[in-house]
Amino acid sequence: MTVRTLSPLDRLLSGIERAMEAVAGSPEAGRRSPGDAVADVDMNDADRRHAAGLMRINHVGEVCAQALYVGQAALARTPETREHLMHAAAEETDHLAWCAERLKQLDSRPSLLNPLWYAGSYAIGVAAAAVGDPISLGFVVETERQVEAHLAEHLERLPAEDERSRAILRQMQTDEIRHAESAQARGGVDLPWPIPGVMHAASAVMKAVAYRI
Repeated sequence: MTVRTLSPLDRLLSGIERAMEAVAGSPEAGRRSPGDAVADVDMNDADRRHAAGLMRINHVGEVCAQALYVGQAALARTPETREHLMHAAAEETDHLAWCAERLKQLDSRPSLLNPLWYAGSYAIGVAAAAVGDPISLGFVVETERQVEAHLAEHLERLPAEDERSRAILRQMQTDEIRHAESAQARGGVDLPWPIPGVMHAASAVMKAVAYRI
């Protein structure tokens, strides 16, 4: 059996398809949502809006993760690094689908600025990959560490009765930890100052905006 190697045009078209699906489509999860195993409960309007705001932030985070990984894969130096990034992107698609589904259950919607979030993250991914695979993988490590931290914060901030959202975030957190460990094992290096701080500041802006818009 002959394995077809994707041309640059093939990768470009695939990237466009992924972008459209992440920003405006309905991605299909490869795994069942962890929230399906938890009974939903009625929440008052304030708690429901708050839970939706947090889940919208997490949905934006997954839109950004898709863009980041696809951007990094586009300029990955080795097929192994590209394969690793696209495998991680596939798991992030699960997260994207789970968050989108939960937003619907909370009678809410994704961020209206998703095209902007995607474009910015894609550019960052390409820039990181252009420096080389060790820095690109190091960017994955730092990104996932920061995502893990904000998921831990959201687990605390969700309404006490919203165990369905909490189940989703716990599985996402487990996956993000594994992504960081895998990227580090493949040669990811610590990012130089002040990049982690800039990433944290940019994330804070995104979270403040996405909670509402």
